[in-house]
Amino acid sequence: MATTATTEPRKIPPATGPHLTEHSISVSAAPDDVYRLVADVAGWPQVFGPTVHVEVLEEADPFAGGEQLLRIWAVANEQVRTWTSRRVLDPAARVITFRQVVSAAPVAAMGGTWLIEPVEDGTTRVVLLHDYRAVDDDPQAEALIERAVDRNSLAELTALKNAAERGEDAAGLQFTFSDSVTVAGAAGDVYAFLDRAEMWPERLPHVARLDLTEEESGIQHIDMDTRSSDGSIHNTASVRVCFEDRKEIVYKQLKVPVAMRVHTGRWTIEPLDDGTLTVTSWHTVVLDHEGVRTALGPEVTLAKARNLVRKALGTNSSTTLRYAQQFAEEAHGRT
Repeated sequence: MATTATTEPRKIPPATGPHLTEHSISVSAAPDDVYRLVADVAGWPQVFGPTVHVEVLEEADPFAGGEQLLRIWAVANEQVRTWTSRRVLDPAARVITFRQVVSAAPVAAMGGTWLIEPVEDGTTRVVLLHDYRAVDDDPQAEALIERAVDRNSLAELTALKNAAERGEDAAGLQFTFSDSVTVAGAAGDVYAFLDRAEMWPERLPHVARLDLTEEESGIQHIDMDTRSSDGSIHNTASVRVCFEDRKEIVYKQLKVPVAMRVHTGRWTIEPLDDGTLTVTSWHTVVLDHEGVRTALGPEVTLAKARNLVRKALGTNSSTTLRYAQQFAEEAHGRT
């Protein structure tokens, strides 16, 4: 990763783990813009490839400073790990420190720091520090953690650089939309239909094949072939985090069509006062500018590309919603 000397010596918080790593990158963007991307955890799944989902358990204004408590789901060594971290944000210094308060084995402890530093030539240097300790100080676990930290740090810094350098173009490339149905049935039945995706090839006309593996309860890997209206087959791979207690599923596609850089989504089930439910499919998409040209032609506008992607994704999610509605209402009629 490219590095450049900064105008002032950096202040590095003390580490608590015996193993230390440092990764850095040079970014052609203003320091405040880079800091904003790191501070805004709601946007992490769209910026950082390994990040699947983030929930803020204790909120603070990331641009005023303070502490946050986060729960994070991310892919590490091809598995989804979840942990809880506390962050301390210092927007004036553009420094964010983090420390895991609930770690996932084989990690016994982990923390680190984001340092975002202005450089004399107008670029920004981003330094990502980690310190960690393995459970029982096991050497094999230490090697596994080191590989995961190295791989994810490089991926995160590269993604941060790409997102920051897209600048104003990012507003045109990223968009969110939703489709909803009203269901006269039980939330548990709707959730069961959405959760048991391995049944979708039998239940949904646009799903040609689906392989689901569940490495632990509530964390699913899905490899799916989807049939388009013209009969063509498109393959996608996704990770889903399923929250049965609140009847919600979030997901991130790890393999996306060529026109997209990122695709994340969410299924929500909300009870209404009249006893019915609103079931909604949410999508957030970040288009890939070059991929759009490759897939749709060099003359296509971003507005047209957004409309085409929205139609394709919305058609499939609306179909899934209608079949989930039918499933839940038929089950309700039998009770």
